[in-house]
Amino acid sequence: MSAIKRALISVSDKTGVVDFVRELSGMGVEIVSTGGTAKALREAGIAVIGVEMVTHFPEMLDGRVKTLHPAVHGGLLARRDIPEHMKTIQEHNIKPIDLVCVNLYPFAKTISNPDVDLEDAIENIDIGGPSMVRSAAKNHDAVTVVVSPADYTVVLQEMKDNEGKTLLETRRRLAAKAFSHTARYDSLISRFLSKRFNQEAFFPDEISFGYVKAQDCRYGENPHQKAAFYKEANVIEPCVGNAKQIHGKELSFNNIFDINAAFETVKEFSERPAAVIVKHTNPCGAAEADTLADAFLRARMGDPVSAFGGILAVNRPLDVATAEEITGKNTFFEAIIAPSFDPEALPILTEKKKWGANLRMLEAGDLAFPANLASEFDMKKVVGGLLVQERDIRIASPETWKTVTNRAPSGEELEELMFAWKIVKHAKSNAIVFTRNRQVVGVGAGQMNRVQSVRLAAEHAGDNAKSAVMASDAFFPFPDGPEAAAEAGIVAVIQPGGSVKDQETIDVCNRYNIAMVFTGMRHFLH
Repeated sequence: MSAIKRALISVSDKTGVVDFVRELSGMGVEIVSTGGTAKALREAGIAVIGVEMVTHFPEMLDGRVKTLHPAVHGGLLARRDIPEHMKTIQEHNIKPIDLVCVNLYPFAKTISNPDVDLEDAIENIDIGGPSMVRSAAKNHDAVTVVVSPADYTVVLQEMKDNEGKTLLETRRRLAAKAFSHTARYDSLISRFLSKRFNQEAFFPDEISFGYVKAQDCRYGENPHQKAAFYKEANVIEPCVGNAKQIHGKELSFNNIFDINAAFETVKEFSERPAAVIVKHTNPCGAAEADTLADAFLRARMGDPVSAFGGILAVNRPLDVATAEEITGKNTFFEAIIAPSFDPEALPILTEKKKWGANLRMLEAGDLAFPANLASEFDMKKVVGGLLVQERDIRIASPETWKTVTNRAPSGEELEELMFAWKIVKHAKSNAIVFTRNRQVVGVGAGQMNRVQSVRLAAEHAGDNAKSAVMASDAFFPFPDGPEAAAEAGIVAVIQPGGSVKDQETIDVCNRYNIAMVFTGMRHFLH
């Protein structure tokens, strides 16, 4: 490859582009540019050749057509090692283009607005940009393609170190990055238009997803496994993908998975301060209270042994009083995620305890912010395939519940059952949750049979099971589960119903004067 002599610059994100191009120009590189980019470069005092001077056609159709021309793509695609290619472009007065710096119209940002106008979305579909990027990336043996401001410094340094050239390994890396960039861009367009134009087909015949690497993880599920975290591009819902880490060491694969589980659980609660503690993706403690500090204390009290080393999520800004309790005696948390942290709480969390220096703290933003539908899918990878389903974001309301026992639950019991129902939705099947006074007191999760989950929840709860309520994420196949719950002291049960042995379960509850409601909706979480 010869030295870079001509560059085509056309960027939507103009971060750092003026300094980048000024250095290119200073190294004798001829600059060709388009529209707003050319204007910005000229205003900075950089000599620019307008693309219309290369194509001999003006930009037209409101800028829809400006670089789609043989004078551009011939200069990008001509192979320098094939004399016939070089002879052809010479005959047509086409100059080779050695470097392309392009990033695309902000489609992702445009559609992140849930109320985006279709016409605005369509006009932010870039055509010429991806074409130039793909042409340059295809011909990377001779052309350097740059799609991210993060690569400006590397390219400039290599040119300075190598008499105006870039290294082949760098061009190959940048070409792969360019194709990933356009693939992600097209996937966003595909998903957006599929939802708008083919609403009957919730799952399209072909599906693609656009993700951007946010960070490398410390390790995967185990230390011998490498891992990375990728984010969706246009999700505005408060979630772990949008959260900003403000303190602590880097996150591992398991940290992120557990933080997501904790935060998605606490998002079920909005009316009162709530805290959820998760261990290995299962809620081991959760509570509502009048203050966040009390909610935390009651969540931890539900299972202080499991809470040690867990993940804490709260649904209110984390204040000083809560920080003091979090750093109390015999406590240790791997990570905390909150809408925000009061400035005065930060030194308490990070300095009061030895583990505070490494405590991962994530801010997720106001939970009242409306969710868009960009993250409507839940996906589970299997070897050789991908399972895709709707997220389980619905929950049956009390108005649809059916009382099936002789005794109906009281008003207080109904509220307690709803609390338990929201928690059991986020525990691994077969899931059983005991709660009392808006506090989780026992959990049985991830067992191969449901009665074992009931026994585990009862064992965890101990005396706290007396007068508690029980939630089951799916129906009881046999009456032995409710029988074990009754012996533990449960006074009300919520479950989906639907077993062929429902009547036997109802009979057990009637015998113990337990109120039971069927929701008609199950919440398996595998």
